Amino acid sequence: MHSRRRTRKLETPQMMLSPMIDMIFLLLVFFIISTMYMTEIKTVPIRLPQAKNSEVVSQSNFNVTIKKDGTIFLDEDPIGVEMLVANAVLESKRDSSFSVIIRADGEANYKTVIELMDKLKGAGVTRFGLATDTIGESK
Repeated sequence: MHSRRRTRKLETPQMMLSPMIDMIFLLLVFFIISTMYMTEIKTVPIRLPQAKNSEVVSQSNFNVTIKKDGTIFLDEDPIGVEMLVANAVLESKRDSSFSVIIRADGEANYKTVIELMDKLKGAGVTRFGLATDTIGESK
């Protein structure tokens, strides 16, 4: 018996674009969402007081955090008041738009916040901001 061998046509593989478009879309969404979270300020966690009419400021040279026990942090590093003021003076001389954002815990001593602002103002720093949580925002 003689078997016949079937000849196959060699077809060129076709590129399926639908799965590639889906993957590109998913990557795009991933990168958009991940960059949105990258803009958040990474500092010491505290409970900020809430306010209805607060303004979002995206740029600040110094992010100062005051915990309820009076400990002061520059970004995530603990720092003394005198060292903070000295650093702020140096930075304000380099940058004319220098500003300080003070993130004080809602239960922090008001006197500590005012004393810090007074020392910074006495050293020539004039642009301040006080951070708050927006009412209705959950963290």
